[in-house]
Amino acid sequence: MVMIDAALCVGCGACAEDCPGHAIYIKEGKAEAVRPCIQCGHCTAICPVKAVSIPEYDMEEVEEYDPKTFRIAPENFLHAVKFRRSIRNFKAQPLEREALEHILAAGRYTATAKNAQACTFVVVQERLEEFKSLFWEEVPGLLEKLKAQESPYFSPFRYFYQQWKRNPANDTFFFNTPCLLVIAAENPLDGGLAAANMENQAVAEGAGVLYSGYLMRSISASPRLLEWLGIGDKPIACCMLAGYPAVSYRRTAPRKKADIIWK
Repeated sequence: MVMIDAALCVGCGACAEDCPGHAIYIKEGKAEAVRPCIQCGHCTAICPVKAVSIPEYDMEEVEEYDPKTFRIAPENFLHAVKFRRSIRNFKAQPLEREALEHILAAGRYTATAKNAQACTFVVVQERLEEFKSLFWEEVPGLLEKLKAQESPYFSPFRYFYQQWKRNPANDTFFFNTPCLLVIAAENPLDGGLAAANMENQAVAEGAGVLYSGYLMRSISASPRLLEWLGIGDKPIACCMLAGYPAVSYRRTAPRKKADIIWK
């Protein structure tokens, strides 16, 4: 339940008015939570006197709004979106723990359906070589499945495997990334939204990512890889190779005209 400190509450009604679940009412000049809710935190964020808390959450993480630091200039944000690139050439340098924590926080604070906050984030960096070895062990079995299914993925996976067999040092699948980020979520949209925010944070940290649909399909089809990651039965929503780019881009890339319907 949301907790409201009656001694602090001024009865302004802001929390009750903004509550999407109508779980807060004003009674005798004070706000009161009358039933359980999805704990979205709107009431905590809007209260002018910090009278609202959610005991199940870490309230010390709550930050005060400061327009100088919490608002990104529209032109700067758009430039950042336009400038992002899919990275296929990484430095050997691992991502620092602080940078990873910031990237994960961007995912954790992403909106989720009904405020489920049910994404699981797996960071594979220290044991990445162990994971890669297991991955290549699993590929022959995956190829058999894809061939039997007459899947269009059979040819590209066979190519990746042949390239690796010829020269394991020529990493044409993992692109020599120092870090693998996996997001698991029952709702794929939750995982996709989290991944987008995590990529933006990675770029802000001077890093970059590559979304890997091939890796996502491989892991999803391998009980051994799923067990190794420790995500249980939760579906894979996104896989990202992450690290510091070994290349520098000088400008944004062109795009096709937008397909927009104005009404």
